[in-house]
Formats: sequence, structure tokens, C-alpha cells
Amino acid sequence: MKQNPKRIGRSDISDLNEDPVVVWQHKHYIKSVLTMALVVPTLICGFGWGDWVGGFVYAGILRTGFIQQATFCVNSLAHWLGEQPFDDRNSPRDHVITALVTLGEGYHNFHHEFPSDYRNAIEWWQYDPTKWMIWTWKKLGLAYDLKQFRQNEIEKGRLQQLQKKVDQKRAKLDWGIPISQLPVFSWDEFVAQARSNGQALVAIGGVVHDVAPFIKEHPGGKLILSAIGKDATAVFNGGVYQHSNAAHNLLSTMRVGVVHGGGEVEIWKRRAEKGAENA
Repeated sequence: MKQNPKRIGRSDISDLNEDPVVVWQHKHYIKSVLTMALVVPTLICGFGWGDWVGGFVYAGILRTGFIQQATFCVNSLAHWLGEQPFDDRNSPRDHVITALVTLGEGYHNFHHEFPSDYRNAIEWWQYDPTKWMIWTWKKLGLAYDLKQFRQNEIEKGRLQQLQKKVDQKRAKLDWGIPISQLPVFSWDEFVAQARSNGQALVAIGGVVHDVAPFIKEHPGGKLILSAIGKDATAVFNGGVYQHSNAAHNLLSTMRVGVVHGGGEVEIWKRRAEKGAENA
């Protein structure tokens, strides 16, 4: 298959074009492949222990076929199996099984997100023999100027992907009606409706909650009844009991309205300040 020329990526490969070894390999590729993949294994096995057929079939054809399939897995298995810890807008994925099959190319999501990095796997425990060999060659002076993407940017990508997953999971949960969408009650309206129509309205932090369905489940028993029609902000936040984060989350699902001007304390404070100004 030939790529659409309009979609072929552009890159400066002048360094490769000037490398005599790369140029020689490119020029003699087919002859090199046939020689090294089939002829050499056959000769070694044949002259070594007389197994010409075994050398040609097992060390030549079957080995070459296996290596080809393992290589092709970089464009199939590496885009199907595993996680996407850095970006999920495209298909590349990370998985240890792919790494074993492809001799280290299994951390493909990282490779696509940070293609200039010489590494495929960045954690010490991840299987990436190519990275280890290149690192070893650098220590021996056979490789130099190895590229690594900035760790700060790598962590940004990881964090953004985690945040995306958290947001997706958050969207599936019931967090109650947004406060901006709740009807607004005056304080007197709140008090008047507190026990009407089977409701049990409680004001906490300026937000009105209908706790009627929860009265029988309340861990504090019927003590909750004493807060109906009142501002229970102080009671809820430590005046009687410092409620847990789970209690706050549960309470948010019971929102039914907002008190105009805030809670009872704020309303009476404002009235007092207004009276003082008039006086």
C-alpha cells in the first residue's frame, strides 16, 4: 500500500542520507535481508552440525515469520491492548504483553505522545530492552546526545489524563441539582413550607434541603427533626456533630432551593444593620 502523498509527514533526514552505513543498507536492502535472514542461518546450521533443512526452515523461514508478526504487532496489538496514561485522543496503548511480544515496543502511548524521546518505557521496571541497549551504548561511547522529553511535561500529560478519567467518572454520579438552578425562597417562605406537603426542609449554608426521605436513615435518629424549618448550618458543621465528607456529599443530593440573602444568621444580621442605619 502506498500512502497518500498529501498525508506523508515531513521530516529532515539529511543526517541519515549522509550516513554511509544507512545509505548502503537502503541501497542493498533486499539482498541483505535474503542473505542474513535465510542464507546465513542455513549455512551455520549446515556446516555446523549438518542440519541444512533445519537451518533453512526453523532458523530461517519460521524465525523470520515470527519476527515479522512481532513487528506488525506494533501497529496492531499496541493500538488495541492496554491503557492510555498520557493521551486517549488516538489509539496507541501501553501494555506489558505487547512489550514482551514486540521486544519492548509495548509502551506505545508514551512513544506517540513523546516521539522525540529515545525511550519507549520510562519506568525502571517496564520491559524495554532497546532503551537499555542504547543507554549501555552511550556509556560505552557508541551513542550520544540521547533525547529525553522534559519530565515536567510528561507528568503534565499523565495528570491531565487522570483528571479526564476522574471527570468522566464524576459525570456518572449524582451530585444533586446545581445551586444555580435551584429556586430561591425568602426566609419566611422557607419556614412556611418546611413541614408542608410531606416535606422536611432544613437550611444549611443558605441552601434548602428536603431531608424527609432520610429521616428514618439518619444515624442521629430523630434528632434531625429539631432542625426542620431552621438554619442548621452551625449544628451540621460541629455545633452538635461535625459531619463527614460522605454526609456533605449525601446532603447535596437533597437540595431543593436557596434562601434569599443566605441563612437565618445572615438575614437577621443584615436586618439589624439596616435598622441601625435607619436609626
